Amino acid sequence: MIRADIAIVGAGMAGASLAAEVGGGGRRVVLIEAESRPGYHATGRSAAFWSETYGGPAVQPLTTASGAYLWNGGFLRDRGALHIADGEGAAELARMAAAFAGTGVALDPVDRAGLAAVLPGLAPGWDAGLAEPTCADIDVAALHADYLARARRAGTILLADAAVQAMDREQGGWRIETRAGPVLADIVINAAGAWATDVAAMAGARRIAITPFRRTMVQIAIDPPASADLPLVIDALGRFYFKPEAGGRLWLSPHDEVPSAPCDAAPEEIDVAVAIDRFERLGIGRVLAREHAWAGLRSFAPDRAPVYGFDDRAPGFFWFAGQGGFGIQTAPAAAWLGAALLTGGAVPDAVHAIDAERYSPARFG
Repeated sequence: MIRADIAIVGAGMAGASLAAEVGGGGRRVVLIEAESRPGYHATGRSAAFWSETYGGPAVQPLTTASGAYLWNGGFLRDRGALHIADGEGAAELARMAAAFAGTGVALDPVDRAGLAAVLPGLAPGWDAGLAEPTCADIDVAALHADYLARARRAGTILLADAAVQAMDREQGGWRIETRAGPVLADIVINAAGAWATDVAAMAGARRIAITPFRRTMVQIAIDPPASADLPLVIDALGRFYFKPEAGGRLWLSPHDEVPSAPCDAAPEEIDVAVAIDRFERLGIGRVLAREHAWAGLRSFAPDRAPVYGFDDRAPGFFWFAGQGGFGIQTAPAAAWLGAALLTGGAVPDAVHAIDAERYSPARFG
């Protein structure tokens, strides 16, 4: 049996980053991971970019506040993004520009000539765009490994192959039954990603529907090969996005969001085919080969903002869930904010201006 002050359920980016921030100082922390290694699910299947617009205005403050840490740590590399619109998407592009006006996020209008310069051969009708120059590639594996290493140096215990099977209040704390044996903890943190609702149900916490959605990615070889300095290209209506990879290849997604039960997600061939068709209709390249496809689960609360804070119906139960597809890029700020809410400590300057109430589980009534 393991005795801890804090037990964190889930050792993906969310759980690892929070463990790194709350570990040490005499606190005994245990990371409880269902899989044989951390980061097997959403963390290991990320599209690996940092974009201040991704997730919308409710998420942007967390992304922006994370930027300096990620750049200074060497986890980001310049990429840039280009949001493009055809006639159907022009209104959505305008709404996007309006939504981020006054936030400090750089979004620069791009006309047809500018789009064609970046995307030679672009089909007629794609006449408007917004450039997001601050968008960057993110080294997800390095960031996750760094957080795990920081947590380990602070004394955190990683318990793998330890799916949670039951959870009960015991002697003012929690008894967590796992596949690897019981854990006793004063506080339990729900960083279980797609399984967050199941974990909350075991604890008798609020019924917040953290819903997983499947997202498909496919690596393709194209002719002509993709330029290494091609930006991340995103359709304003959310029908596709793609970014360059080694050897002139692309990572391409149909931007699908298919509700799913928590699982080891796998791609559906129809989604791969849709992605390829949408890409080829752009006119900028011909797909030579579908080399590899995968899928991951992006888990959202009903309002699509993350959920951070103590549950008022289950004493000692702390939510750190609902990070959707933006959990990687917001990890530093989310962990700083989560640690302050958890311990009652000072809020770091980088996130001091962020209103934590907008992410509280109590907002769901």
